[in-house]
Amino acid sequence: MSSDDELAERLRDGDETALRTAYDRHGSAVLYLAQRLLGNRADAEDVTQLTFVAAWTGRDSFDPQRGSLLGWLLGIARRKAVDRLRWAAREQRTAQVVQAQQPPPPDPEQTPERTVDRLVVADELSRLPAEQRRTLELAFFDDLTHPQIAAVTGLPLGTVKSHIRRGMANLRRRWEVDGATFGSRSAGPTRAL
Repeated sequence: MSSDDELAERLRDGDETALRTAYDRHGSAVLYLAQRLLGNRADAEDVTQLTFVAAWTGRDSFDPQRGSLLGWLLGIARRKAVDRLRWAAREQRTAQVVQAQQPPPPDPEQTPERTVDRLVVADELSRLPAEQRRTLELAFFDDLTHPQIAAVTGLPLGTVKSHIRRGMANLRRRWEVDGATFGSRSAGPTRAL
């Protein structure tokens, strides 16, 4: 069996079998270090492979005067592991930025049909006389009862009821003109508000 110095010399000379021997001899130490740094076996295996590829492509940089073959390999492994950690941190930051920029999930209550219903109702409400519109808004937006609407507006209770009835009739006509009927809408116009 050759010493690490002889193995390193053969590796620097481009002997591919020397690379295999170096892997057989020191691969487990490189894997151990990578796993300790990364905490993940799969990433550690990738770093081990990258370490030996880098050792092969950078074999001319090995200087036995500066340290052992194992020390050189562990130095490469440490740099590759740090690169992997930095890459993972960048990926995580990128994922967080992308996630923060995504619109919130759509409200299941906000279907396209409900949006259209809201637009139709808002348009029709804008066409109603002011008192009629106000009574409907108080009834459906503020969820007030007829007596409460009468108290807020100062209108007689009968007038409040008439305004709401006429306003609802106008909305119903508009709905039917748009090709829909109250029966075909799941919640009707009162809930689309």
